[in-house]
Parts: sequence; structure tokens; C-alpha cells
Amino acid sequence: MRKTAILLLLAFSSTIFAQLSAPRITAKSMNHDFGTIVEGQVVSHKYEIENKGTAELKISMVRATCGCTAAKPDKMNLKPGEKTFIQVEFNSENRLGPQDKYIYVSSNDPVNPEFKLTFTGVIVDKNAASKEGKSPKLKLSKSSHDFGNVEEGKVVDVKVGFKNEGKSVLVISDVKTSCGCAAALLSSKSLQPGESGSLRIELDTANYEGKLTRSVTLYSNDSQQPNQTIILFVNILKRKS
Repeated sequence: MRKTAILLLLAFSSTIFAQLSAPRITAKSMNHDFGTIVEGQVVSHKYEIENKGTAELKISMVRATCGCTAAKPDKMNLKPGEKTFIQVEFNSENRLGPQDKYIYVSSNDPVNPEFKLTFTGVIVDKNAASKEGKSPKLKLSKSSHDFGNVEEGKVVDVKVGFKNEGKSVLVISDVKTSCGCAAALLSSKSLQPGESGSLRIELDTANYEGKLTRSVTLYSNDSQQPNQTIILFVNILKRKS
């Protein structure tokens, strides 16, 4: 009886240890919204994957829900705390309307062996919007800005103008920054033909050092250029003591 109890205790302890020492797959963001996509465009996105467990994470397969996507991890094996990226491409050819797609990442994570990533977007007809020349057109005053040398910890900002040079109402559906260190504020999300607006961008340099590149992307109903990006450059200097 005592021997049986010891064996059961050892088996239970082994199970607990295995659960404590295990890989755990996570993603910085499990969903990505491509916004408005003009039919025929090929868009791409990188998902950041991390092993937050205490054992090596082994990715065995990445599969998508349709043949229009291609996903490949930069690394298949991740040590605890290690990160990698999964590149996903979406070909919008011969597709229209809202899209909701899934990517499944199979691994040895005992809790989540099939990790699901998603992406969404709305595909618009590349010809319909431009019929009779009545489509909206988003024009940015600049596509990049260099803040130059900035002392670490300071918040710098820039104002970027934009205009609707088309012949119908321009609607900006979303503005996304590439990191939490950047913030963007629109003066207006809707512009009549010929109307102008501004985008104020702030960049917080706290806890960064050296050359940094970040981006801000506007998503609109401009059928020719629905996603337009502003690239930010800065050289962050060590804070003076």
C-alpha cells in the first residue's frame, strides 16, 4: 500500500513539474486589420511571436485558412523568452468585401497546441470607385519626417497636412502607429472635396537610445492609395546627467 502511494506521489509530482516546465506561445497582437484594400493588392504583415514559457517552444507547422495567404516563421524553435516573426501575405485578387482570415500555428505548447492569429480587411473594387472620376483622393503634405537629434525622455511632435483632392467625400477609417511610443490625432476623419485637415504626431523617446524608425499609417476610402504611411526618423541621444 505504501509503495503504491509513493508511486502515485511520484507520478503526480512528475505531472506537476511537466506543467510548470512547459513552453507557452504568445503574440504581441493576435489580430491585424489591413483596413481598406484595393482589389488586386498584395498586402503583408509580421506577427511577433514569443515563448513566455520555461521550456523550448517548437513550432511544427503554420497553416492558413485559404491559399491566398503565405506564412513562414523566421525561427521554428524558441528558447524561453525568445521571439520570432511570422510573415503573412494576402493577395486580394478576385476578392471583394469584408475579409476575415485565420492563421493557425501548431506547436508543443500543451495548453494551446493550435494558436490562432487573425487578420481582417475590406476589399474595394479597383474600377468602381474611379468611375466618372468621382473617387476621393488623399494627398499628404509629406511622407516622412526626421526629428534629428533628440535627448532621451523628450516628447517631440510634428504636424502633417492632408487634403482631399478627389471629387467625393474622403473618409479616414483608422490611423495606426507602429509602436506605443507614437500617438496620432486627426483634425477630422471626413473631408469634402478640396477640404484640408491635419495630423498631429507625437513621439515619446523615453527608454530609447540611438537611431529609431517608426511609422504612422492612415487608412481611407481612397481607391488608388487606401493605406498611406508616414515614416518617422529620430536619433535619440543619451540623457545628460
